[in-house]
Amino acid sequence: MAWKVEASHGIHLPQIGWHLDAHKAVERAFVSHAHFDHLGRHRTVLCSPGTAALMAARMSVKREMITVPFGRPHPLDSETVCTLHPAGHVLGSAQIRVENAHGSLLYTGDFKLRPGLAAETCETPRADTLIMETTYGRPEYAFPPAEEVMARIVDFCRRAIDEGAVPVLFGYSLGRAQELLAGLRGTGLPVMLHEKAWRIARVYESLGISFPPYRKFDHGTVSGHVVIAPQQSPRSPWMRRIRAARTAAVSGWALDRGAIYRYRCDAVFPLSDHADFPDLIRFVERVQPRRVYTVHGFAVEFAQTLRRRGIEAWALGRENQLELPLVGDTP
Repeated sequence: MAWKVEASHGIHLPQIGWHLDAHKAVERAFVSHAHFDHLGRHRTVLCSPGTAALMAARMSVKREMITVPFGRPHPLDSETVCTLHPAGHVLGSAQIRVENAHGSLLYTGDFKLRPGLAAETCETPRADTLIMETTYGRPEYAFPPAEEVMARIVDFCRRAIDEGAVPVLFGYSLGRAQELLAGLRGTGLPVMLHEKAWRIARVYESLGISFPPYRKFDHGTVSGHVVIAPQQSPRSPWMRRIRAARTAAVSGWALDRGAIYRYRCDAVFPLSDHADFPDLIRFVERVQPRRVYTVHGFAVEFAQTLRRRGIEAWALGRENQLELPLVGDTP
């Protein structure tokens, strides 16, 4: 009997009684990483040690924590074994591969196939059933090389400082901020971090990640520094403390037309901690699943893409439009 996969408070595997990245409090949940949209007040949480440390820094909840190192098999019950694999999304982000009489199942959580500077490199274990996130599941989302984007970001920062402005780079306080900080290594640019990003950077360092020198944000001495912060409104009290700010949003959505106006920034740069469309395809090719469930973003469109390639694929919890051949088409 194949795996049953349900869209229920996130993703539910009823045959073993575990949820995956549940949105609401449940009895037992695997948490792939420590972004708030993947956390809940669950009674029992299974995650990587890195995610456990970041969760502890972000929210205080009493619960049973099961921390499993990458690559070490862990029994979920007498018939089911799970193994965690790096997802490459943020530090500690994990995929979970589960195996029992129903076969093998791999859930990616958020993932990035391209190697990053501040997270473990994504692995691609084979599995019969694959549940994968497809945030950028359309062909137009093909990111340029990260090194090229980072070089453009450095040039943006240097120009701003040379012209007497303060470059402010917007990115999530967990993951994107640390990737940007690591990317500024060797540039000689002095860096200040928003307090939220600063706290997370300290946790990263406790987990063995090294960064170039940085300071906590101080508006009195910010001149001449690159500032890394979560997205802010131009009129927010925090932004008003920075005179002559020159802002840039760092996101995969920078590829969208009009992104610079949507983010209300001076520049946008397409750097993401998610897989782009070509890497989504490559990931499926490496895992070689018999069945795929897509979640998040362009899940319906990516499932259609896989079906055209001869792979059984369904957008979980969504209406799937099946493609019917036209009369006279060759089967």
